[in-house]
Amino acid sequence: MMDTQEFGERLVTNLEKVIVGKREALELIVIGLLCEGHILIEDVPGVGKTMLARSLARSLACTYNRIQFTPDMLPSDITGVSIYNQQKGKFEFRQGPIVGQIILADEINRATPKTQAALLEAMEERQVTVDGTTHVLPRPFMVLATQNPIEYEGTFPLPEAQLDRFLLRVRLGYPDFVDEMKIIEDQRLKHPIETLESVAKAGEVLDAAKGIREVHLSAAAKRYITDLSRRTRQSNDIYLGASPRGTLFLARAGQARAAFGGRSYVLPDDVKDVAVPVLAHRIIVSPGARLRELSAERIVQEIVRNTPVPGGDFGLATAQEAQAA
Repeated sequence: MMDTQEFGERLVTNLEKVIVGKREALELIVIGLLCEGHILIEDVPGVGKTMLARSLARSLACTYNRIQFTPDMLPSDITGVSIYNQQKGKFEFRQGPIVGQIILADEINRATPKTQAALLEAMEERQVTVDGTTHVLPRPFMVLATQNPIEYEGTFPLPEAQLDRFLLRVRLGYPDFVDEMKIIEDQRLKHPIETLESVAKAGEVLDAAKGIREVHLSAAAKRYITDLSRRTRQSNDIYLGASPRGTLFLARAGQARAAFGGRSYVLPDDVKDVAVPVLAHRIIVSPGARLRELSAERIVQEIVRNTPVPGGDFGLATAQEAQAA
């Protein structure tokens, strides 16, 4: 796990050259990358969402495509289209911007639900189907989608099926006073991204992602993760709880958090660290809780606080325990 830890630290340190003072958010982005998941960045304009996606692509020497979502966009504008070539006498596939490695889906809630749905197959199955022909997407493949939580005029809220496919929801937030002064100084002559160099290759990302799946999940850790997810379905403050996909993503993110800490096994604190980013966007707050101004984040925090950690060994299990689990 030390190799995974070194990889994560190297990547976060490189991203900090451009995104100042947001280490916690950057670590979540790297966790999402290691889990081969997708990230929803929900924040106000001007805090560095687009620059974060560009910096990640440069740091990994991966292809980067930006999709600017608008109400008049069509699904074919994302996936691509088949065009008839008169000279060759056959149809040829002209790939859309979704065919890449690091994809920025900017202001995703500006597009209609029909266009938003064009991302579902790509995000879940890493492929797109056009005119009955399936095209496999390159790996690593990661969608970083952004949306503005303040301005709702002319937007189409993401449906639950779409939100459920995002591994994490991340917020960058405003920088503090010292960091904002540093941003001014860093960009006085030129933008730091102009000199940002890659610190990893695509193959390293895939190797690190494979190592994440080998991080040990004890029986006690599995019980704890499942209990947290199930309690979101039992709370009176929640109309719709987390899906089994949410449970699986919580386990995977816990494994990545553990590997980021240099461990080969998951502790309860690893799960707690990622519970809100993984679960909060998957639940629908009940009308009564909304009247009491309870946010999804606060409800998940309360669930984590009130869920007891089960007894048992969270460390490396014996072969007998692993087989029984």
